[in-house]
Amino acid sequence: MELNELLEIAKAEHSQAKPIQIRCCTAAGCLSSHSQEVKDNLEASVKAAGLEGQVQVYGVGCMRLCCQGPLVEVENLENPAETKLYEKVTPQDAVKIVAEVEGEETDLQKGDLHQPFFAGQLPIVLENSGKVDPERIQSYIAAKGYQGLYQVLREKQPAEVIETINKSGLRGRGGAGYPTGLKWSTVAKSKGDKKFVICNADEGDPGAFMDRSVLESDPHRVLEGMAIAAYAIGASQGYIYVRAEYPTAIKRLEIAIRQAQRLGVLGTKIFDSPFDFKVEIRIGAGAYVCGEETALMASIEGKRGVPHPRPPYPAESGLWGYPTLINNVETFANIAPIIRKGADWFAGIGTAKSKGTKVFALAGNIRNTGLIEVPMGTTLQQIVEEMGGGVPGGGIAKAVQTGGPSGGCIPASAFSTPVDYESLSALGSMMGSGGMIVMDQSTSMVDVARFFMEFCMDESCGKCIPCRVGTVQLHDLLTKISKGEASQADLNLLEELCDVVKFTSLCGLGQSAPNPVFSTLRYFREEYLALVK
Repeated sequence: MELNELLEIAKAEHSQAKPIQIRCCTAAGCLSSHSQEVKDNLEASVKAAGLEGQVQVYGVGCMRLCCQGPLVEVENLENPAETKLYEKVTPQDAVKIVAEVEGEETDLQKGDLHQPFFAGQLPIVLENSGKVDPERIQSYIAAKGYQGLYQVLREKQPAEVIETINKSGLRGRGGAGYPTGLKWSTVAKSKGDKKFVICNADEGDPGAFMDRSVLESDPHRVLEGMAIAAYAIGASQGYIYVRAEYPTAIKRLEIAIRQAQRLGVLGTKIFDSPFDFKVEIRIGAGAYVCGEETALMASIEGKRGVPHPRPPYPAESGLWGYPTLINNVETFANIAPIIRKGADWFAGIGTAKSKGTKVFALAGNIRNTGLIEVPMGTTLQQIVEEMGGGVPGGGIAKAVQTGGPSGGCIPASAFSTPVDYESLSALGSMMGSGGMIVMDQSTSMVDVARFFMEFCMDESCGKCIPCRVGTVQLHDLLTKISKGEASQADLNLLEELCDVVKFTSLCGLGQSAPNPVFSTLRYFREEYLALVK
C-alpha cells in the first residue's frame, strides 16, 4: 500500500459521509444501560422516516461523560455548531431524536458540550473516542490513521523515531512515569535474535477504566503505536495482554487486527517496506499481579503469573529470554500523534518534567463521573470542583485517591497541587495508570485504607512472605482499628509493619500495598487516634 491509497480511503470515507451524523456510544458503560438497543432503534427510526440518504447512524466508543449515559450525539456536518448531546437516552427515545432531526421539539434531556467537564479537556489520546467507528478501519484512516506509521517507515530511521519520542518528553503512562524514549533506546541497543513488543492492557486498579475505554473506542490507534515502536526497536512480533473482563475491548481488537492485516498495515512488508509486524492477543484471567511486567510475561509464556527478581530487566531479557519492550495502552496511544505533529508540539503541553496530557477515570462521590484527559499541570481543584462539578447535594470533597491500591489519598487542603509525576509523589501518592476516586466528608479514611489492603491481600500472588503474610496482618490490624478494638501499640505495629512490607516485598504490588495506609496516617491521623483505645 502507498500513501495515496491511504489518502484515497480517507477521501472516500469523507465523501460518503451523510450530512447528519448520529453517534451512539457503544462502550461498555453505555452498553450496560442498553445503548445497543438505542442504536438499533435509531437505525429503525431513520429508516421509517425515510431519512437513510441524509442521516447516518453508527456506534462509537466512549463519549466521556459516563454518568449521563447512554449518550447520543447528533451533528450536522454543514453546521457543526448545532451539535446536540442527548443524555440518559432510552431505546424509546430514539423516535424523538429522529423527530428532532426533522425539526420537531421534544422533551428530551440535552447536555451542554461547552460545560467545564468538556471545556477543560485536551483530547490527544481520546481525540477519536466518540468520533470514529471502532469496528471500521476506514473510519480510523479518515481521522489520519496509519499516516504516522507510513511516515516512519518511509521517512525515518529507527534511531530517528526514538529521538523523536525522547525529544517529546513522553513518559510511561502505566504508573512510574519512566521516560518512554529511554526505554525504547535500551531495547533497541540490546542484542537478540528476536525482540518483542507488549502492550500491557491488564488494567486492574479499582475504579479505573481508561485503557478499556481506549481499546473499545480506538483500537487501531494502539496498534499503530505498537507498530511504530516495533520498527524503532527492531521487533517483528507484538502481544496485547488484556484481561478477560473486557469482552468488548477484546472483540474490537480482534476485528481491528483482522482489518489491519487485510489492508496491509499489519503483517508482512507493511507499506511495501521490508518491515514485518504481527500482533496477537493474550487474555489474562484477572490476576492483578499480572499487571507487573515480569508476571505478565510469565503469563504470556503459559506459566503461572508471578513476578521474578530484576535484573535482568525485560529490555535485556524479557519474553522467552529475548529483549522486550512493555508499555501500556495509553503510552502507545500517544505515539502516532507525536509522529504526525512533532515532538515539539507534544513537549509544549504540560509541565517542565511531565509533558503532554493524562487520561483519568473520574469516579466516586462526584457529580460528573467519566473519562477526562487534561494537560499535565492541571490542578486537582480544577478536576474535582470545576470539571467534576464537586460533590453532589452540596457536600464537601474530603480527599482524592490516585494511583489505585499503589497510590495514596490526597486531602482537600492539597487540591491546589498540579497533577504531574513529581507533585503527586511529593504528596505520598502517584499518577498510576489514571484512576481518580473522590471521597466526601462521610468517608472513613481508615475504612478506605482497609479496603485497599483487602484488595492487595486478595490479589497477592503469594510468592514472597512480606506480601503474602504482611498484607494479611496489615488488614487484620486495620480491621481491629476500625472496630475500635485497637491500642496505641497496635497503631505503632501498623506503621512498623508497613515499612517492612514496603521495603522487603519482591514486586510493586507488595512494595506499594502500604501506600494508602501511609497517606491516610499522614493526612488523617486523627481518625486513627479517635478509634484507638
